[in-house]
Amino acid sequence: MIDQLLGRASLKDRIDELEDEAERLRQRYEAESERKAAAVTAKQEAEERQNRLEDRIAQLEGELERVDGARSDDGVEFRRKERLRGARLEEVLDRLTSVRTGPEGACTVFLDPQREADGREDAERYRQVEDVLGERTSLVRTGDPCLVCFDDAGLVSVRLEPPVRPERDLEATWSDRFELEREWFLPTGTYTLALVRADLFAIGVYEDGERVDYKGFESDVKGSHSKGGFSQARFERIRDDQIDDHLERCHRALAEFDTDRLYLVGQRGVLETLAEEGEFEPKESAAVDATGDPKPALEDAHRSFWTTELGVF
Repeated sequence: MIDQLLGRASLKDRIDELEDEAERLRQRYEAESERKAAAVTAKQEAEERQNRLEDRIAQLEGELERVDGARSDDGVEFRRKERLRGARLEEVLDRLTSVRTGPEGACTVFLDPQREADGREDAERYRQVEDVLGERTSLVRTGDPCLVCFDDAGLVSVRLEPPVRPERDLEATWSDRFELEREWFLPTGTYTLALVRADLFAIGVYEDGERVDYKGFESDVKGSHSKGGFSQARFERIRDDQIDDHLERCHRALAEFDTDRLYLVGQRGVLETLAEEGEFEPKESAAVDATGDPKPALEDAHRSFWTTELGVF
């Protein structure tokens, strides 16, 4: 009664209404924040999955090119294709290097179909190949750079895609044997191989394929968003800064090792950024689909890198 007389009842009712409205707005804000956080989380997870898929797609596209390359437009196809590594690869190389012919009965030539597509085809090089292989030459005119070995009797004709490109531009070389160097195919001598991803780094020093030194780490790069956290734009800036910090950490780690003979593998976009900003030049680089903890991921990457594609035709 007193509240009504003093007009306090209506004020209390209004206060209750405002408190209820404030509570509804608070709940709405929390729900909206959670929705945005979930959206950012989903976006970051999608980006990480996209990066992994892009690397896997690059590998599968290479395999698809090799499968498509098994048959040319002329209907010519490889008699057999095989991915070689380790002891099996050594066995095949030993067989090829053991072949002996007359003084100029065995030809070894390095072909780069990609360079040819840019209008820099060495006509004489392909002419010599076509003189012996005929229509089968179409099997080596597409795909990745490769070494081709064949003899004048038509007993041997193979295409090899080594992990390491020959330093010299090997023109059609006729000899009494095939000119193949094991370091193009096999892990020989002392070298360094580093695996780099957006949040992972692993590096190993190897001697004849055996790891003798190692360093690896993972960096705290945001891949999800906590509830009630930052705005999406701010979150992405923080993530980009964390990746930059990770790559700077990778640079410092690389500086601790001998990079004169460096092979760089991992996530394609990250590799390009690291190579552009670094003071080192890798001997070879390749995208590989190696995930997990640093040490096992490095071994997986090492195994994938030292693989040669063989085509017999």
